[in-house]
Amino acid sequence: MNNNISDKNTGLEKINIGIIGFGYIASQVFSLIHNQRDYISKKIGKNLNITAVAEKDLKTKKEIIKKYKNIYWTTDANEVIEDESIDIVVELIGGISPALDYVVAALNKGKYVVTANKDLMARKGKEIFEAAEKNNVDILFEASVGGGIPIIGPLKSSLASNNISKIVGIVNGTTNYILTRMEDDNLSFEQSLKMAQDLGYAERVNPDSDIEGIDAANKLAILASISFNSRVLFDDVYREGIGKITKEDIIYANDLGYTIKLLAIGTDEDGKVNVRVHPALIPKKHILASIKDAYNAVYFYGNYVGQVMSFGKGAGDKPTASSVVGDIINIARNYDRNNKKVIYGCSCFDSKPIKHINDTINKFYILMDVADKPGVLAKIAKVFGDNSVSIQSMIQKQLDVKNTARLIFITHDVLNKNMYESIVEIKKLNVVEDILNIIRVEDLVNK
Repeated sequence: MNNNISDKNTGLEKINIGIIGFGYIASQVFSLIHNQRDYISKKIGKNLNITAVAEKDLKTKKEIIKKYKNIYWTTDANEVIEDESIDIVVELIGGISPALDYVVAALNKGKYVVTANKDLMARKGKEIFEAAEKNNVDILFEASVGGGIPIIGPLKSSLASNNISKIVGIVNGTTNYILTRMEDDNLSFEQSLKMAQDLGYAERVNPDSDIEGIDAANKLAILASISFNSRVLFDDVYREGIGKITKEDIIYANDLGYTIKLLAIGTDEDGKVNVRVHPALIPKKHILASIKDAYNAVYFYGNYVGQVMSFGKGAGDKPTASSVVGDIINIARNYDRNNKKVIYGCSCFDSKPIKHINDTINKFYILMDVADKPGVLAKIAKVFGDNSVSIQSMIQKQLDVKNTARLIFITHDVLNKNMYESIVEIKKLNVVEDILNIIRVEDLVNK
């Protein structure tokens, strides 16, 4: 393996990098480092040097192995971790196992680690940061949230002096693309999902990670942990997907002055953390309503900086590679083999309770079909009133179905628990044929 400390061509110190996993993101990281090598070296005064790559399926990499004979190619990730000459290990295999073992082993060997692994950081962050701190190194993971959008770095540096009280964002490009197609092209959820799959935005076999909000919940757990200085895990995040959103919901929301987005929302209120991912009606005049297709946007509210928003491509091999290499540069810029130190470290110094969704206050959009006869509204209104649910507005839509009316309710702010209980009772009314959908309404006004 290549153990050179200085570069023969320039005299600059080499920062040796080992990559674990060589899929489409890693290949772009590889390409970026090589293509931008001279440019990066002028910026940081050091040369980034990929020394070794571990990939289980090397048979498909014959051409690149032939081209880069100076790099050590192996099927064993442990060889990369054990190599004393490697300074930074880049983990790009994804998932929890065996990624967790590799990352912790690298940290225990005193190596810095860079990853794009949102699942790992959202679920095993505590264990990972403990290993990093014990060995006086660090793990950087900018690419785990927002692809190429700088979010984590600014939170840990330029915004670090602020108390962040709120996070709101669109953090999953696939669902945003689907909802955009449903709204702009008047397509069904199924048609829009197929388009996303054809473009490679959504998995063909099992798109649940995106559709069910799993991906967004992982990202929110990471952002909330950093923003609120308290460990938030994936399982702490309340989650609803977009599978129940219909063309009718999109149309009715538009009529009411709203658009529908899958939002990741985190708040720190009275020492309690509230984290949730769900579809929401948001005002068309709000900036997040203009975020279309596969783009992401996240805004934070700090007590001194006020509202700050980040926008850009939230996925894709090149944007993600940009963030990965940015983290590598961040480590390499002041790298000292004889005096390693934590760059950012874990910011979870507090331990705040998680607020249950039942105790959260929201406005709601409720769509239901009812019998078209006198007294129906009175029965529904009584159930709402008995459960402390106040109605802001109600619209009746004409249907072609005989003796059936479609009602759209928008509530005032209501305790989620009270809303759930009222819906259970309303479903039992013999005048209610079907409750078609219940979606939260977020006016996105900072209180």
